Amino acid sequence: MLACLLILKQPNYGYALLDLLDRRGFAVDANTLYPLLRRLEKQGLLTSDWNTEESRPRKFYRTSAEGVALADTLSRDWDALHTAFRTLKGES
Repeated sequence: MLACLLILKQPNYGYALLDLLDRRGFAVDANTLYPLLRRLEKQGLLTSDWNTEESRPRKFYRTSAEGVALADTLSRDWDALHTAFRTLKGES
């Protein structure tokens, strides 16, 4: 979820998001991603618009203001957790 919120600060469509996630080390199946996108949109964390200018209509998603705020909070929590684990491992 956090990866999607971060990446979708720039509008993108589902298939391109799958490819981008894969290239960045997140192997996600389409049958997992599309329900997640719909759920995040229903929760108000993403917005979407249809682009019908091309021969094949595509639904573009973008992180909403509420989604950006949540992504920022989750990122800070992730960073704090990562620092705590590094300290535990003696890596400071």
